[in-house]
Amino acid sequence: MTFLALVGAAGFRAVPGVLMTPLHDEFGWSISTISLAAAVNMALYGLTAPFAAALMERFGIRPVVTAALVVVAAGSGLTVFMTASWQLILCWGVLVGLGTGSMALALVATVTGRWFVARRGLVSGVLTAGGAAGGLVFLPLVSQLAEAYGWRPASLAVAFSALAVAPLVMWLLRDRPRDLGVAPYGGTPADDVDPVRTGAARMALRVLADAARTKGFWYLAAGMMICGATTMGLIQPHFVPAAHDHGMPQTVAAGLLALVGIFDVAGTIASGWLTDRVDPRYLLLVYYVLRGLSLLALPALFGPDIQANMVAFIVFYGLDWVATIPPTMALCRELFGAAAPVVFGWVFASHQVGAAAMALGAGIVRDELGAYDMAWYAGGAICVVAGFLSLLVRKRVPTNGALVG
Repeated sequence: MTFLALVGAAGFRAVPGVLMTPLHDEFGWSISTISLAAAVNMALYGLTAPFAAALMERFGIRPVVTAALVVVAAGSGLTVFMTASWQLILCWGVLVGLGTGSMALALVATVTGRWFVARRGLVSGVLTAGGAAGGLVFLPLVSQLAEAYGWRPASLAVAFSALAVAPLVMWLLRDRPRDLGVAPYGGTPADDVDPVRTGAARMALRVLADAARTKGFWYLAAGMMICGATTMGLIQPHFVPAAHDHGMPQTVAAGLLALVGIFDVAGTIASGWLTDRVDPRYLLLVYYVLRGLSLLALPALFGPDIQANMVAFIVFYGLDWVATIPPTMALCRELFGAAAPVVFGWVFASHQVGAAAMALGAGIVRDELGAYDMAWYAGGAICVVAGFLSLLVRKRVPTNGALVG
């Protein structure tokens, strides 16, 4: 059920990427204006995560995820009535961003920490893969709906899908192993600790204040910011319009993104398996540097038809899409222990801030220069930086009962 919720959240959030051209054609809004709505969506998707993790501690997973699905349905459904760009920002940006952010990777961190002691890297990889793949596999379906019937039926389909998942969440999702009379996988009943019942916002901010005193937190946050910029901020919203600029049909380009989602499942699960066996810092170095090199090569690969070199890019980028998440979660657990889910929520918030900045920046580059090339080159360069930042993360050691980084 967690897997299904994550797939839905990512899919709902990703829809503006394939509606960019239809909205531009109908309303005449610039790419940068539509990108602003996507940027608000991405920023809130991340900034909501630490508070959502704290709310799950306070009230439980089920009510938080159910409420989030209702908010997503409202945001998507209301878009059919919009006549101005600020309404797009409100609906797809604010409402869908808040709703999907409450089902984001903070949910992965919470479920992994509560339900598993052994194989946490693998489990986080599987759940992360589901979320990321959902956002990409969903795109060709929405693209085909928009092309055949218009963008409004596509938006309504998203709203009805969110509402359909809500009762399943209330029926099937459980908060803790004790609810089923079992112990966490690989652990004992003592590992199923009592939830924190203090104020959610206060707890989230207190955890941030403690984590921000360590260098490791800032290195992880900076790396995740670049990760978000070069996946959800750059490829997800702008790959389809960029391919369309080079004569490729929009549905074909959306299909390529779906392939990214399919290969992402294999790549992220493999990354989770590796995280249980290899130093996460070295994994992040490899993932980021290889991603940067592939982005630097991308501008030369675009064309009206699908060529073998573009397929190779899609396969590689899929394998690397969110392979960074399991090792980053592992480092959060290593550095911050029981507070790791909320800390990871803040690290993921930086991921989405980076995504938002790049989504808007790439749209401005396209409007001002007439092409996306400089955006791809910038993304490639900062990925290399993220790789070397990962090596700076150092394990925290106890000193007089406290942990210092």
